[in-house]
Amino acid sequence: MSEQLIIKGESKHELYSNLLPQIKSLVENEPDTIANMANIAACLKDTFHFWWVGFYRVAGEDLVLGPFQGSVACTRIRKGRGVCGAAWQEKRTIVVPDVDKFPGHIACSSLSRSEIVVPIFEGDKVAAVLDIDSEKLGCFDDEDKVWLEKLVAIAGV
Repeated sequence: MSEQLIIKGESKHELYSNLLPQIKSLVENEPDTIANMANIAACLKDTFHFWWVGFYRVAGEDLVLGPFQGSVACTRIRKGRGVCGAAWQEKRTIVVPDVDKFPGHIACSSLSRSEIVVPIFEGDKVAAVLDIDSEKLGCFDDEDKVWLEKLVAIAGV
């Protein structure tokens, strides 16, 4: 893409409502899932300045690290382990206001304080998860859940 994304807005609603059509336009003619995941992670990190944004792909009995923006991350996560593994197993988005209070949280970084994980479906099976961490407590809420679920649905990752 030759032009840079320009995201305007101050509220979450404004930022997401401007970001989603731009992501759709960015990925709609690119068939490579890994490339699209990489661009989506970059767009989310640049727009919201989250601590860590990335994808984990289902590979057998593990989630395997995919494209991400942020510091070094856990490479493999077992089904049911941590927030990512729980979202995969339960087939639902999980919002965690305080990761220290989530049973079995996997601390890839001690700076992560809150997290949201959104499953990405192929049919009725989870194919990957979008994982976003913040260094702030209570960073994510139902508004993030709704917008991020829309994002993974329109992005086709």
